[in-house]
Amino acid sequence: MIARLIDKLLFGITLLLALQVPQLADHYQQFLNGLYESTRWQVAGYQHTAQSFGYADINAMIEHHRHNSVASVRADAEQKQATLAHYQQLQSGIELFSRGTLIDKSLYMATPSRYHYLEKTFHNFTPGIPLTMEGLIFGVIVGLLLNLFITLPITLMARQITRLRLRKTRMQKTPTG
Repeated sequence: MIARLIDKLLFGITLLLALQVPQLADHYQQFLNGLYESTRWQVAGYQHTAQSFGYADINAMIEHHRHNSVASVRADAEQKQATLAHYQQLQSGIELFSRGTLIDKSLYMATPSRYHYLEKTFHNFTPGIPLTMEGLIFGVIVGLLLNLFITLPITLMARQITRLRLRKTRMQKTPTG
């Protein structure tokens, strides 16, 4: 009876934890959208500057500035190039979060190179229960799997101990002779 109660308690805990993943993905998407909009604003400024000074595009302006004799202009070009690379990465993340599955989103968030985004998202995260069918189904399935991975080894070990005790009891009751 106690084992069943513990199993139900563990399932409840794993279910609640698994239900937080869709909520975390929503918070992460909001963070990513804010970062994307900010970076998009910067890139638009770069485009405007490139057009205003007769460059074919941002990359042509950056390449020209990278060969400038003034060190600060070269450093600024490197920063702009890094911002453009960052912007392209954010675009792919925004696309994934707008069209991808919850599993894709979870894997994206769990990528080690994006841990700093995840940490910032956790900073403002508030637990809750997802209101989408995908989120609920994901939570239940992951909760069940986590519960199974946690309790299966314990259950198998308990059964093995029970079998050994029964075998020992039978051997003690059987007359030798």
